[in-house]
Amino acid sequence: MQRTYPNERSIMATERKKKKIQEENKRTKVKESTKGTNSKSQSLPKLQELMGGKSFEKCVACYVRVSTDAQAEQGYSIPDQTAKLQAFCTVKGWENVKFYTDPGFSGSNLNRPAMQEMIADAKEERLKAVIVFKLDRLSRSQKDTLYLIEDVFLPNDVDFVSISEALDTTTPYGRAMIGILSVFAQLERENIFMRTRIGMLGRVSAGYWRGGGNVPFGYDYDKPSKSLVPNADSIKVPQIFDFYLKGYSCQKIADMFGLCNELHVRNILKRHTYCGFINYKGKDYPGFHPPLIDEETFLRAAVEMERRGKNNLSISGENKYYLLTGLVHCGDCGARMRYMKWGKYDKIICYSHTGKEHMIRDLNCPNMGIRASELEKLVVSKLLGIGSSFSPEELEKKKKPISALELLEKRLKDATTSLGHLYDLYATAPDSVLVSRIREIREQISTLEKQIADEEQYHSRDGHIQRTCEKVQRIGDIWPSLTPMERQTLIRDCVDKIIVYHDGRVEIFYSFYTENESKTSKEEGA
Repeated sequence: MQRTYPNERSIMATERKKKKIQEENKRTKVKESTKGTNSKSQSLPKLQELMGGKSFEKCVACYVRVSTDAQAEQGYSIPDQTAKLQAFCTVKGWENVKFYTDPGFSGSNLNRPAMQEMIADAKEERLKAVIVFKLDRLSRSQKDTLYLIEDVFLPNDVDFVSISEALDTTTPYGRAMIGILSVFAQLERENIFMRTRIGMLGRVSAGYWRGGGNVPFGYDYDKPSKSLVPNADSIKVPQIFDFYLKGYSCQKIADMFGLCNELHVRNILKRHTYCGFINYKGKDYPGFHPPLIDEETFLRAAVEMERRGKNNLSISGENKYYLLTGLVHCGDCGARMRYMKWGKYDKIICYSHTGKEHMIRDLNCPNMGIRASELEKLVVSKLLGIGSSFSPEELEKKKKPISALELLEKRLKDATTSLGHLYDLYATAPDSVLVSRIREIREQISTLEKQIADEEQYHSRDGHIQRTCEKVQRIGDIWPSLTPMERQTLIRDCVDKIIVYHDGRVEIFYSFYTENESKTSKEEGA
């Protein structure tokens, strides 16, 4: 059989075609190697390998992690792990070693900077092995451990070695053992969490501080006694509460005591720790530390914070900082009055002249309004005058004895105790007489509960009056330091209603007078 050979031209064309295909393949590899890479330094070795024809040696990754200081004390410190891993690599003869270190990161998840860098390098085939001192340094989650081994290391030809457990993923036995140990690593993490919670609960239940971190202002943590002890700032805490209840703003208090901002003051006002309690998981436990304020002061501050918050939320739109918004009424037609721009000035106008149809009371109302600055000046001056005239004796008169409330509460307690005894008797020997008596006691308890609610409401109102009087008494001291919003809030606390007539007469109704006292002041030609 006759053989035929290709001619020289065909051979050269074939060689050129092969060379072209090889160059295309090389360019494709370069693009794939740089795709999704954010760092130029990371892609440089791969580019050198593909474009320069130089061989690129994969490195050995040594991963190091410590989550707490306690772990460092137990021999898991960064230097300890690094030294042991370096010695292991030296014995193996591995010179191209890169350390990935995550200090202060939990092993419960993979959201760690060095871990994410190592995963990226593994997927780009830059690693030939990952070495850890112990398996739980890699992860304490069984799911994450298996993901790293099965989805990251093995598909990219990355061996995994744990020098403490002598594990090696190059063998089926090694892979099986890692799966088993990862289960125990996760179990240990969950046990640590549970022991921590139980230990913390035990501490606070016994009256000890829950730990050294986040110590409240005014206290120091005494490690030997496991309790809080007052420091030099402790005298400031009752003063902060006192100034707040007197009407001072949180920012003003922060400036007075050299605190960082108003948020710091708010956090102090919200901490029940200052009453001698320790809060853990939303529950209060009696503590060994000495209280800095009494319970009544703390509750008064809480009520005041809630009240200020509601007032601030109700203020919106263009009327945000108008001092008398919502308080002024027309004395001629009864309609409300509103702020309006009137040339260069603000004026308070009757809604019958400027309002919507449902706000109009009389289209022919003679009241054409009053300049806002004049009315505001009048109201403030009247409050300043009243405040300067208040005496301690007058404030004391506004306090209502609580003997009636205490008596009602004692009667309710006795009735509740009696009802419990009757229930016990009925359970032993059911009787119609007992049923009738139980019904009577339940009706009595219902009546007492209503009486107590009414009395508490009265006391609450009376207490509000007293606190408002105290603010009015000090209004001259606090007024210059208040913000426009805080001034508006204070006016709303002190004044119920302002009536303006077309002839200039002004009536001011105050909130801090009782029903038996004069509630108004009248001014002619304001």
